[in-house]
Amino acid sequence: MSRRAYLYFALTFLLGVIVGGTCVYYYAWSTGHWHRPFNRRSFVSRLKAELNLSDTQVSQLEQIIDGSTKKFESAQQQADSQLNAIRQETRNRIRQILSPQQTQEFDELVRRWDERRKRLAP
Repeated sequence: MSRRAYLYFALTFLLGVIVGGTCVYYYAWSTGHWHRPFNRRSFVSRLKAELNLSDTQVSQLEQIIDGSTKKFESAQQQADSQLNAIRQETRNRIRQILSPQQTQEFDELVRRWDERRKRLAP
């Protein structure tokens, strides 16, 4: 084989690696697989280092974060319950326009969607 053929092969391989890597990165980022959850300890230590916080300020910061975390969890539960209610209402309305056979197939689709959502939930 000539050098030109090897060069084309290498460039094609390199382009494939770049495109494939970009696609994997985009998929992982857009689906939330690479989003890091909030790490309280690293957040506190980062603020302590960057703002030169005293020990008193650090303890106050931890109390603030604890209170905010509880509020966030409460808001998340309320939002989840509201979303579930809307989801259930939508599904019931869809079922009203389906035939019995379609309803069975729809219920199977809903079951798979719910499993997938539980699997992908943080």
